[in-house]
Amino acid sequence: MSAITTHVLDTSRGRPASGLRVELQFRSGTDWKPLGSGVTDANGRCGSLMGDEKLQPGGYRLLFDAGSYFKDQRTETFYSEIPIVFEIARPEAHYHVPLLISPFGYSTYRGS
Repeated sequence: MSAITTHVLDTSRGRPASGLRVELQFRSGTDWKPLGSGVTDANGRCGSLMGDEKLQPGGYRLLFDAGSYFKDQRTETFYSEIPIVFEIARPEAHYHVPLLISPFGYSTYRGS
């Protein structure tokens, strides 16, 4: 399992958001370096974003392709892309970043 994982729940449908594309990036100066990507499974989980990459301290960003997900659901949405930017100070830890989405809002938190 990747050191950074996510779980996406579609609160408007009351179920996991399966088939949602996610990209993981690392901050390099003012730019973002792609580290990996994946698609949420039937349970809305994506646990293989980093591949063999090791965590290092610094800024990370998860980009969720909400626009394509809701288009596939034939649902209008306001957020085409949801970026979650966070800092890692302890690279030996596991970081789980859940996302709760609906067509017109979202929330996130650090999970376990």
